[in-house]
Order: sequence, then structure tokens, then C-alpha cells
Amino acid sequence: MSRRSIRVTGLQKKPGSSWEVKCLLCLRELVYNNNTSTMLRHYRSLHVNVEATQENPGPDKNADIAELLVNMVVEDSQPFSFVEGTGFKKLFEALAPNYVLPTRKTLKAMVDKRYQETKEKAKAVVSKAQAVSITSDLWTSINTESFLAVTCHFIDESTSLQSVVLGVQHFTEAHSAVNLASTKTALMTEWGIRDKVTCLVTDGAPNMGACARELHLRHTTCVAHSLNLMVRKAMENSLEISAIRSNCRRIVGYFKSSTTAKLVQEVETRWNSTYLMFQRLYDLHEPVGAALAGLRTDIQPLSADTFTIIKDCLKVLEPFNQATTELSEEKRVSGSKVIPLLSMLHCSLEEEEIGMIQTAESREMAQFLRRQLRDKLNNIQSMSIMYLSTLLDPRFKKIGFFSPNQAVDAETRLISECAAIIRHHQSSSSPSPSTPSTSATQSVEQGSKLWHRFDATSQQTGTTNVTAGATMEVQAYLSEPNILRKSDPLKYWEQQKAVYPNLYKLAVAFLCTPASSVPCERALAHKI
Repeated sequence: MSRRSIRVTGLQKKPGSSWEVKCLLCLRELVYNNNTSTMLRHYRSLHVNVEATQENPGPDKNADIAELLVNMVVEDSQPFSFVEGTGFKKLFEALAPNYVLPTRKTLKAMVDKRYQETKEKAKAVVSKAQAVSITSDLWTSINTESFLAVTCHFIDESTSLQSVVLGVQHFTEAHSAVNLASTKTALMTEWGIRDKVTCLVTDGAPNMGACARELHLRHTTCVAHSLNLMVRKAMENSLEISAIRSNCRRIVGYFKSSTTAKLVQEVETRWNSTYLMFQRLYDLHEPVGAALAGLRTDIQPLSADTFTIIKDCLKVLEPFNQATTELSEEKRVSGSKVIPLLSMLHCSLEEEEIGMIQTAESREMAQFLRRQLRDKLNNIQSMSIMYLSTLLDPRFKKIGFFSPNQAVDAETRLISECAAIIRHHQSSSSPSPSTPSTSATQSVEQGSKLWHRFDATSQQTGTTNVTAGATMEVQAYLSEPNILRKSDPLKYWEQQKAVYPNLYKLAVAFLCTPASSVPCERALAHKI
């Protein structure tokens, strides 16, 4: 009997029967006839391969375990030292006793290798993009440590929207526009997109706007941040509503610290938190009022008149809550949605809608919001990156505009952009200057007055033909019925890129711009 077979089998006497052995691996009983043949046959047929695999996982199994370890660090943000924990070692000893756990230093090297491999793959994908938009955000911790995040958004060769985190860097310099621009330039250069950026999307901080000017990039402010600021200004404009907010914060703070009431506290930097605080208090106003009445506290319960004001405020703010939530959660094309969405918000604050609000304080807030929205719309509709993306979105086209006149101007600009694409294509496909062509003849004849009028007319005719071709393509596209609002505009362009080849190139360049800087904030929340 081999040494292994002795270890896995035992000899025992059954009452009233012959000697038998029991396999310690499967507990099967075998007849013992003073030799080991039966035991060896059983072990070799059922256990030898299984046990060898368990004790010697092999290179493929070890590689799989190593990959899972790296995934655990990356996905769960685990520290490298967790592999040296006593409990984790015991767990691995039970699950994979023959796998040698890496040290924290080795694990760090494994994660660094994965990072470089993933980064190179991402660079290869980004390098194929025709145009990109970037979003940027700066975050400072309670320990005054700052981090700068930059994300890149583009439409790939299959007409699908892609996003890549270019970097989340520890930012130790002063938060000046020059320093921000220097860091972003280094990232754009490293990723090879310096000449491909069509727009930079950030929050409304002055240094971010100045940074875009320093980089000579188109700049647009995160719409979700803008709506948040609009709501705050409108509320702060009313002394009565400001007092209600203050009292609501005290009530929520009291219950959040002493009970398990499911109330929501207002947070200055969190979008829609005021709306959610009002909504939850209004929904729970009876139990909250009863609790305050029975407790020894100097906090006054909210009156019936106050709840009427809160109810009206919720009516006014509900569309804003829907808009910011929709823009923040959007995983498809979103920049083209800004003008139509703000137009619909403005419609929700029409005079007849405001007239249905009972309280004067809420009506005043609604009117203030309406004025702010009109100013914001006028500003956004003058930005080429916004109105061209709206016009190039087959869901909206011209009917997405707040102003019909602005829609006409946008169409004119789109024709101009389309004509520029056609001219660029013609110039890139024409013979080079070194090739013998009519260029040499033209240079000789330019001095002759005989052909001057003909040459000028010929050149003008060529320009007219380009503009006419661009006009026909744009008008044919705009004359088509709009696709459904919930449809994917990029699927439309993938199907129509052969029909409208020049507009397709413009759609790839302009529809990649996101409406908000939320992708950057998600990167910061995940990385830090």
C-alpha cells in the first residue's frame, strides 16, 4: 500500500463479518482481503486526480486567485495590509491551503501592474476618438487635502457614448486658474487629447471658468449646480421661507440625534436636499408634531399655515427636483437636453401655474425662479456648444428651443459648420501642391487680367456649391420627423451616418458633452 493510501484509509473489524476498510475521503466501506489491491483501485479511480488538484492548484488556478485578490482591492477600496490580517489568513488557509498569500508590498505591485495595463487599454480607446469633452471637479477634505478629478467623454467608432477617468490627483498647489490649467494640460497631453477637446464642463466656481479661458476651451457650467443655485437664491430671497428652512433644520437635527425618525437634513452642497427635507417633514407632519408636543424641548412645532407654505413650495420645486435628478442620472446623451429641459421648467412656472399657488411667499419664489430661468436660457441659447448639440439631437431639433428666433440662428450656424466639414474634406482629398496640376497654371495666369473675372466667378461658384450642399443636408435632416424623446439619439446617427455623413461628424463632436459634472463627482466619491 502506498503512503498516500495508508493516510486516507483505515482498518476496522465489523461484527460478524470479515475485515473491512473505510475510505477517509468518501467514507465508503471496502472488503479487506489481506492485500491493498481493492484500496488502491478505489483511490486511483475516485480520488487521486481530485486530491492532486486540491493540493496543487496549478498556475492557472493561482493566477485566478491572484486576479480575484486584485479585484477585491480595487472594487472594495481595501488597504494592501488586509492580506496580512490573521482572520483573512485563516480564511484563505481553509479555502485555498496551498496558495501562498502575497505580502502587502507584493499586492501593491500587483495592483500597480493592473492599473498600468488598464490605463494603456483606455488610452488605446481614447486615441481613436474624433472629439472629446472633459469634466472637472475639485474636492477638499475636512483635513484640507484637495483632489482634482478629470473625466473624458466621447463617442466611439460604433457610435456609443464612452467615459474614461483621466485621473484623480492629489492637488497640493493653490487653487488658481493657472495651476488648474497646468495640471489639466499635463493630463490632456498624456492622454493625447489636447487638440480634440470640444468643451470643458465644471461647476460655477470663478477659478474653473478662468481655467477654461486659460486653456482656450469652450466652457459650460454644470446645469445641475446652476439649478441648485437658482433654488437657493429664490428661497433666500424670501425672509419667511428662510425662517421656515431654519426651523425645519432644527426639528430634523433634534430628531436625527435623538430618535430613528426617517427625516432628511438639508445639506448646503447636496442637490435637492431642501426639497427632500420639506417633503419628508410634510409627509410626517402629524407624528412629528405629536412628538414635539409631548417632549420637553424649546423647538416650536410647525403651524398649519407653515405647512401650507411648505406644500406650495413643494409644488414649485418638484419639476426642479425631477430635472436635476434626470440630468445627474443620465447615462446617455445629456448636453443636448439642457435647452429643452430648461424650457419645460420655464413652462412649469407660467403665469397660470403660478396663479394656482395659494400662499404669497411661494408665488414670490416661483416668480423669482421664472426670472432666473429666463436669464439662464438666454445665456445658454447663445452658447454654440449647447444650441448645436440640441439641433443635432433628433429627439429635439428646432422644437427643443425656448426661442424660435434662436432656433433659426442655430440652423444657420449648423449649415456653416456643415459647409466647413465639406470644405475640409475636399481640401484633404485634393491633389497635393507638389503634384502637377492646375495650381501652376493658375499662379501664372493670376497676373493676367484676361481671365481674372472668370477665375473669380469659378471660385465663387465652388463656394456656393459647398454652401448649397450643406444647406440641403441640414434641411433634409431637419425635415424628418423627430424620434421619440426616450429613444437613443446615437442609435439614430449610427443608422443615418451614410445618409448625413457631414452632420454625423458634427454629432460625434457635439453630442459627447455632458450636461453636468456629476461624472467627476462620482469619480471623486469612488476614489477617495
